[in-house]
Amino acid sequence: MGNNNSSKTGGEHQAPRYDFDQVIDRKGTYSDKWDLYRGREVLPMWVADMDFRSPPEVIQALHQRVDHGIFGYTSPPDELVDIFIERMKSQYNWDIEADWLVWLPGLVCGLNISVRSVTRPGESVITQTPIYPPFLSSISLAGCHRVDAPLKATEDQQWQMDLEGIDITDNTQLFMLCNPQNPTGKVFSREELIAIDEYCQKHNLFVCTDEVHGELLLDPDAEHIPYATISDYARENSITLLAPSKTFNIAGFGCSVAVIPNKKLRNRFKQVRKSIVPSVNALAYTAALAAYRDSHEWHSQLLEYLRENHRLMLETINSLPGLSQIPAQATYLGWINVSGLGLQNPKSVFEAAGIGLNSGADFGDSDYLRLNFGCPRSTLQQGLERIRLLVDSLQD
Repeated sequence: MGNNNSSKTGGEHQAPRYDFDQVIDRKGTYSDKWDLYRGREVLPMWVADMDFRSPPEVIQALHQRVDHGIFGYTSPPDELVDIFIERMKSQYNWDIEADWLVWLPGLVCGLNISVRSVTRPGESVITQTPIYPPFLSSISLAGCHRVDAPLKATEDQQWQMDLEGIDITDNTQLFMLCNPQNPTGKVFSREELIAIDEYCQKHNLFVCTDEVHGELLLDPDAEHIPYATISDYARENSITLLAPSKTFNIAGFGCSVAVIPNKKLRNRFKQVRKSIVPSVNALAYTAALAAYRDSHEWHSQLLEYLRENHRLMLETINSLPGLSQIPAQATYLGWINVSGLGLQNPKSVFEAAGIGLNSGADFGDSDYLRLNFGCPRSTLQQGLERIRLLVDSLQD
């Protein structure tokens, strides 16, 4: 856990330093990330949860709540609602109201509810590939057709969209946006968001936007702008999904929120949710409140650590023949182009070399693998060394 040394220098209180270098054994904790390779010598660097201990402030708040000893059905705490509203105002100058919020036990169910709230089976949904796999499954599970809007890598190391190239149909109802984008780490600029908004107005589309990585900016020049703030149309025709889960490494608690200003759309969303999706549990609310309220310094130091991990990863990957990576502007996920290695099944080959990564095929592009660098630096260095040895062996 972090060092909470309260010593003072020059009469000023010194902020605690948190130990992100600490390696914590997650084996035997029924972790999805680590149990996937149980009994195998494979370093798991796939699913998007970090190998850092959650903020001490969150852990302390959970201890206090557990000590109370009763865990009944729970409503969102007034303080959590107030702090969330203040956070959106202070970070994004986004004025939202408490009535706009629909609390959910996870962001993935929010994607599925969103699709079913604005479409009927047989209609079409646009999404930007490559994309977080639940975007793709939410469309198919709703019985809808998928319309891809691929992001393309440019020669100047950027990810670029092509709205004019979308093969839109007359029955397209929804544009699904991920910003910051998972897996590429792209942060959409204001100009790009305006272009998306104009496109959606032209075609009368609703927008569901996953902005869960908005507080994990790596690029100091990047700015996260909520899509709903772009225009009156964007506000009235959007569902914005947010959560503290990725930022504060509390994904296992399952607490997210849908921001839906339009009352009619919000009521449709609630109707789909009703009797299918459970309420958020008491400990999840406790963790979310402590994260947003008390964990600012932990978050700041996390970003410093992730930026250095990202730099190390970029430097290593782009030095290896057959591999390349465009810098991520946000997230703790590296999107690695492995097409130059000429492998039939890259994921299996990397697993055989002791590195467990996400297959790009699950995101819509089989030329890539996704690596989670949200881990102690020694773990990252071990993984990168295994990749280097693999690439060396393939050159022989």
